[in-house]
Amino acid sequence: MSGTQDFSWRVESALAGMSRAFADIGVHWCDLLEFTTGHRITRVSSRLVRTVDQREHEHKKVTVDTEDAALVLFETDAGAVGSFIGSQVSLGRKNQLRFSWDGSVASYVFDQEQPESLWVGGREESKLVLRGSVALSEAARRYVTVPAGHPQGYQDCFNAFIADTYLAVRGENPPGLPTFADGVRAAEVTDAVIKSAALGTWVEVAS
Repeated sequence: MSGTQDFSWRVESALAGMSRAFADIGVHWCDLLEFTTGHRITRVSSRLVRTVDQREHEHKKVTVDTEDAALVLFETDAGAVGSFIGSQVSLGRKNQLRFSWDGSVASYVFDQEQPESLWVGGREESKLVLRGSVALSEAARRYVTVPAGHPQGYQDCFNAFIADTYLAVRGENPPGLPTFADGVRAAEVTDAVIKSAALGTWVEVAS
């Protein structure tokens, strides 16, 4: 949503809660960070930005009291520092989710708009790891459902999630399946981001 004519129920806190860009986008990015790295975000410093205060909807003015963009600095329990920018007003970006992790041995970049590849940067050389590569672990290969060369992506993630949910219902414990604790964690991080933006200072994330 980029202009005064753009509207959805999400812009009103009475319907969607106090956060929009972070609660709708950023919280998933933070969950991905914690899941893939094993780190836990311990504190945040954030700013929530609105591009306009009112929008037109059905020929009347609607007050916007949720953010269009979220900017977050964070620290983790392993001593890492990082930043996140989430926007719902970036024209042309329909659903981009991108991360870049920089470590002492390698760097990793993933972009959801290019879901079948992972860029791995090294001191001597860099490489692109493609889905179907022999470098995939056994845990990753179980989610490969079509032969290499045939696109696999967003919808396949939901199919895999449903399959793992059925396994859990049958008493198995598939790795990585979200739990109610993950939902609570998402609420805790979102709460810290909202408080930090309101106070203008660093805020500890509940553990």
